[in-house]
Amino acid sequence: MQDRPTSRTPIVIAAVVALAVAAWFGWRHFESSKVLPTPPVATTAPADPAPPPAPAPTTAPTIQHPVDPPGTETAVQPAPLPALAEADALVRELVAGVVTSKDVVRFLQMDGFIRRVVATVDNLPREQAPLMVWPVYPTPQRFTTQRTDTGVENIHPDNSQRYTPFVQLIESVDSAKAVAVYRRLYPLFQQAYEELGFPGRYFNDRLVQVLDHLIATPVQTGPLAVTLVEVKGEVPSTRPWVRYEFADPALQSMSAGHKMLMRTGAENHQRLRARLIDIRARVASR
Repeated sequence: MQDRPTSRTPIVIAAVVALAVAAWFGWRHFESSKVLPTPPVATTAPADPAPPPAPAPTTAPTIQHPVDPPGTETAVQPAPLPALAEADALVRELVAGVVTSKDVVRFLQMDGFIRRVVATVDNLPREQAPLMVWPVYPTPQRFTTQRTDTGVENIHPDNSQRYTPFVQLIESVDSAKAVAVYRRLYPLFQQAYEELGFPGRYFNDRLVQVLDHLIATPVQTGPLAVTLVEVKGEVPSTRPWVRYEFADPALQSMSAGHKMLMRTGAENHQRLRARLIDIRARVASR
């Protein structure tokens, strides 16, 4: 199913969960080929005479949830990080110390992983989280539905089983090991966030905002009705299972992150929500 148009010591699982919750557990997006959202650009000319531009701020925005750099506990300083564009090998090595090599291959897209994490995390509260920047592979098997005697089409009760393996993976991650990885790589996360179009903004602050947004997703304990989006044109659709949306306009109008979590099923959603609450406590300043 698709979306129309995952103490002050942070841990890498916060980023991985925030993105994985959305990416792994989402339906493919109806417009997944769209580029990342960019800041809006004014389309109307200013009135004459134009007011003088506001002076540039002399100080950066206050950081709400600072990340302590690695090496603060001991006198041993870590080796310098590689450039962001050349960091894939180090990222793979460090992530493999938190997630097994088998699970890395099975679940994670490691090429440009940090940029993928940052883009997906930032997109979760938005209308869309484009497939092309996901840091995890889409959920295997097809999305399935079940029609009631009255003709209402609901998400099939067994559909949530597709997501269980990744829920188990998230729950199995050693937080202590993940702490060191996220702190070690944080400058690269910050650089990727600024390059995405947010200079002067702090990625860990955005991460906490997104975690709060995901935690607030309402758990849906009853059946979720869906409708098949009609495709008009001469070329027939060969993959109808990617063209479903929520029948309830209020649910369908929610963010990409909210809808993705709800689609995992009530049990998976509650397990993930508990993990997100724990993660939020670890990445946010107290």
